[in-house]
Amino acid sequence: MEGYVGAYDEQSDSTKQQERHYYLLSELQALVKDLPSSFQQRLSYTTLSDLALVLIDGTVYEIVQGLLDIQHLTERNLYNQRQKLHGEHRALKQELVRKHKEALQACKTHNLAVLRMNQQGETEALEQRVREEQRMMDEKIVLEMDQKVVDQQNTLEKAGVPGFYLTTNPQELTMQMNLLELILKLQQKEVQSGNMS
Repeated sequence: MEGYVGAYDEQSDSTKQQERHYYLLSELQALVKDLPSSFQQRLSYTTLSDLALVLIDGTVYEIVQGLLDIQHLTERNLYNQRQKLHGEHRALKQELVRKHKEALQACKTHNLAVLRMNQQGETEALEQRVREEQRMMDEKIVLEMDQKVVDQQNTLEKAGVPGFYLTTNPQELTMQMNLLELILKLQQKEVQSGNMS
């Protein structure tokens, strides 16, 4: 008799999973309607069904949330680094202005033209240094964010999320962003409705 109870539990679990799959698929189909039509056309029933399957146990929600947390921390860190650099540049400029004012006040009139020419050169050199350091910082930020995209693509591909693989194709990246948006909206909807804890 106990063998029958185990079989019933397995069938019950299977039925629950199937019901959850249909629910998730139905919700995804409704959410897809908010996407631009060009992306709606690319999201086939099979893709949405496969996406619903990987969402059944909630693990992908946790993965996506973890990736978002990492991305936000990275963005905040990079922003703070850029702000720190900007502050350092502002301080260097203020120090140079102060130094130039002191030199002008102490300068004899017959040396004034030479002093101003030297100061102009120092100002231009500092401005060039600031531009170069800002350019290097911006390149670093772009490279780090590109790496985060690669990490996210890798992680989601390994988790079996359909539509995720390594790519730099702008259309495919937009499609992946739309898929992430669908996942996040569905997660939010489930949390609000109490289907998820």
